[in-house]
Amino acid sequence: MFGLALGAGATALFTAAMIGAFTVTVVVVDSTKSHTSITAPGPAAGQSTPSPDAVADIPADKLALYREAASDCPGLDWTVLAGIGKVETDHGRSHLPGVATGENSAGAAGPMQFLASTFDAVTARHRLPAGGASPPSRYNASDAIHAAAFYLCDSGAPTDLRRAIYSYNHADWYVQQVLNQAARYRTTPGSGAGDCQHLTGLSPTAATVLTFACSQLGQRYVWGGNGPQASGGWDCSGLTKAAYAAAGIALPRTAADQYHATTPIPITQIQPGDLVFYSNQKDGIHHVALYLGNNKMIDAPDLGQSVKIEDYRYSNDDFLSVNHVFKADLSQ
Repeated sequence: MFGLALGAGATALFTAAMIGAFTVTVVVVDSTKSHTSITAPGPAAGQSTPSPDAVADIPADKLALYREAASDCPGLDWTVLAGIGKVETDHGRSHLPGVATGENSAGAAGPMQFLASTFDAVTARHRLPAGGASPPSRYNASDAIHAAAFYLCDSGAPTDLRRAIYSYNHADWYVQQVLNQAARYRTTPGSGAGDCQHLTGLSPTAATVLTFACSQLGQRYVWGGNGPQASGGWDCSGLTKAAYAAAGIALPRTAADQYHATTPIPITQIQPGDLVFYSNQKDGIHHVALYLGNNKMIDAPDLGQSVKIEDYRYSNDDFLSVNHVFKADLSQ
């Protein structure tokens, strides 16, 4: 951003210089951390579901931060923050000066490219949430992303989004580049069954279950995980339990118990929202996922991975069965 004098009585609050275009290899970055119990919120109102491009391109920890920080500015979609993070520093992965250390030629620094004066002004007006540095630092991803959300809100977002982004960098091309990137990071209706972009025509229960699961794309896998707030991520059965809890249906906690509490059905009757189970002689029933349609499932696969969409049948798999969840099953 660039410093710019405003009208009488206004405060100069402009930071961050544009750091050019990037050629990026699309990768999935995942990590793990420990966790405990099972409370998981549903998707926030007005928050779009990450597209496959978003899950592939944005490091999992940054994706979680963008989505969390958007709530600092009610109505702001997380993809706008992600678009800025991409354009400015490739989500902190750029090796240009002023990203990890130092400043660029305009004096901007950190993953969201703040001038020190602007960052200090934002943090003086808004208390940043826990999880960042002490004192807050523009080099810390949590501090920088939350500060960017507050700054955009102060600048007119979400009501006048273009003006808010323009305040971040005074160039019309910059505004359009951020908006275009944001559009690539959010899902849009009508791309066909088997993904999170086409959840129409489902039963109310299946739609609720899959909407919740899709809202967790990109969250890291954590052994025994009960969600990003409680545990820092999900394991397979923690995700399926929470997804059905969003629809008012209480599943047991483990994959094996979920299998025994639900009803196996012929594979020809599989429907979106059904549970897909895997088993082997060594581990027994060791994995559960949610069928998404078109031979795809959404699941929390394993350590080092994140919640994602993948084929539910694959070479040398140990598929066991597909089960339907009836409320009557769970009362037996």
